[in-house]
Amino acid sequence: MSNETKRELFKALADDCAGLNDELYEGLLSKYDAALPDDLPVIPTAVGKYIRWCKDEGGVGNVSDAMNYAHGDFAAWLYYEHNSDAFAAAWILGVWRVEETREIVKLEAEE
Repeated sequence: MSNETKRELFKALADDCAGLNDELYEGLLSKYDAALPDDLPVIPTAVGKYIRWCKDEGGVGNVSDAMNYAHGDFAAWLYYEHNSDAFAAAWILGVWRVEETREIVKLEAEE
């Protein structure tokens, strides 16, 4: 493994491919920055619905409070107990891959 970040490697590649075309270079970097990460958390549909409910209707503001409420939703609580990193990543990013369908779900940004 190198000490370079993926962005540094992409920037070097974009520089090589775009040459002296600054507009193309900036466009490639903008698209890269806006893209989703490669390693999205993968969570079951039911847990994704629970996260969506917490953030949209439940008024839950953080992972800790979500787990306090999850005792009423045993599936979400059990998943969290065994997959807390994936649950927390999905919560923080607001985007995840559905385990059953591989579909990407993205929570809408607040207006």
